Amino acid sequence: MTDLRSERPEAGGADLSRLVKAYDVRGIAGVELSVDVARALGAAFADFLEAPAVIVAHDMRVSSPELADAVIDGAVRRGAFVADAGLASTDQLYCASGLHRAAGVMVTASHNPPADNGLKLCLPGAAPISRDTGLDEIRRRAEAYLATGEIPTTGEGRVQVLDTLPDYAGTLHDLVTIPSERPLRLVVDAANAMAGHTAPAVLGRLDQLELLPLHFELDGTFPNHPADPLNRENLHDLQAAVVREGADLGLAFDGDADRCVVLDESGTLVPPSAITALIARREVARAQQAGQERPAVVANLVSSRHVAETVAAAGGELVRSPVGHSLIKAIMAEHDAVFGGEHSAHYYFRDFFFADSGMLAALHVLAALAETDGPLSALVAEHDPYPSSGEINSRVEDAVAARERVRAHVRELPGASTDDLDGLTVVHWDEGAAPEDRWWFSLRSSNTEPLLRLNVEAQRESTMIRIRDEILAIAQDEDLAPAVSVWTTDGEDPAHDGDDAPVEDETGGVDGEGLSAEGGAARADGTAPVVEKTATEDPRRLPAGASGADVPAWVRSLLRCPDCGGELRDVDAALQCDGCARCHPVQDGIPVLIAGR
Repeated sequence: MTDLRSERPEAGGADLSRLVKAYDVRGIAGVELSVDVARALGAAFADFLEAPAVIVAHDMRVSSPELADAVIDGAVRRGAFVADAGLASTDQLYCASGLHRAAGVMVTASHNPPADNGLKLCLPGAAPISRDTGLDEIRRRAEAYLATGEIPTTGEGRVQVLDTLPDYAGTLHDLVTIPSERPLRLVVDAANAMAGHTAPAVLGRLDQLELLPLHFELDGTFPNHPADPLNRENLHDLQAAVVREGADLGLAFDGDADRCVVLDESGTLVPPSAITALIARREVARAQQAGQERPAVVANLVSSRHVAETVAAAGGELVRSPVGHSLIKAIMAEHDAVFGGEHSAHYYFRDFFFADSGMLAALHVLAALAETDGPLSALVAEHDPYPSSGEINSRVEDAVAARERVRAHVRELPGASTDDLDGLTVVHWDEGAAPEDRWWFSLRSSNTEPLLRLNVEAQRESTMIRIRDEILAIAQDEDLAPAVSVWTTDGEDPAHDGDDAPVEDETGGVDGEGLSAEGGAARADGTAPVVEKTATEDPRRLPAGASGADVPAWVRSLLRCPDCGGELRDVDAALQCDGCARCHPVQDGIPVLIAGR
């Protein structure tokens, strides 16, 4: 019998409510997620399961092996049969859960800082589990074990070792065949994380691929850069390697390798919505060849409009989903959808147990490229047709009241339709209207902060900017929205205290088109740390009475020179770089930033 009383507070029982999020478990290893807590959660999960057969795997974090052993110990004490899968990526665990029809526990904190760790749980067949479908009950059981200070032993629990990597690689290769006629060179940045474990097994064994590894050594301290490809600062090594090696493309994975970001042959980010459209067309065609008349594809509501257009043109049916990992999985299962894509670079496949796999998405991109003679940039160009704002977060006093102000405003706009799926979505895209009158936006609230998350897309850049600024001003109830944060991921704040969904449920970000809060360092899915810029506080504004460039100060403060990355200041009808002194014209309030003018 294990004594857990060290986790019992001085007064009252243990409280794991901040640790157990809506879809997973996440906290500081050894502090919030201790060995005793992991053991209690393992025991509680075994209690929850009807047939307590569990596969447990872990990533390369320093704390992961010890925490995985504790989960295994707790489950075995409650009579579970546990398969210890050792090192694995999250999609590798999902694959094992699907193949063996067993529940799964993945010990990982994905792209979080090295001190963090967590648990991702799934039911047999890689089925998702959330707070509403079992996590709350598991949390309460674990709290009871911690409060009493012991885990009683029951049944005949046992553990054995299971090697899941060969079956994982074989499953992926069965789902996607890469033509051998065109050899491809690709650079993979594993960020010292789990792609360094899976990429050699999946990509390295294909003769038509020349795999150029970058940061493949497993190291939970992340010595080269964080394992977060959604932050463009973490893509610099990959971008340089792609260009230096003359590679056909680059791939960057997050810590547990379930999310994949793609760079073209020039090192330029391919927006996740473009990847969603590309894979959706392939999967719809494959399902049709198998006899399915109108396959469904699921995409969350802030994905590009082009995704829906691509699915319709391919003869499929698009189903819109709220933002959220378990939500999109559930909707896919409900509609038997062949594929699902999120703007956060998560890609889900029906034939992969409705689970997400960054490596499987990468294989689709490689196969599509190998079927052509041109570069990746040409292949994806058709899938990125519309200017987008990226996700802009406005800090407001009352998010509900601000959203209702916007709702009241759009009621007065002829031709605008609205729906309330995950916030407020407004569409003004009549195909009979002029191109400059075609736009849509989504406005969603944060669950934990007074923030509104705005995504705008339009057929014309000038229209997107106009609608963006108009909605921001209304949301702020001012002439100019004074406090905005650009490229912030839902729920992926440094405090990891949950949001629209917790870190790595995964709800994050947006497609990587648009401005950058760090002056050219926008994240691959459009995310970055929250920044607040106030128009009246901008030191680069011209003195009163001077003639300026007529660019909103908060926009100007987010831009950088495309030639040298320097800051831009307001001059007459232009923006001038403080670094290289190059001037960039402004036309109708729109900066024209072209490198090498």
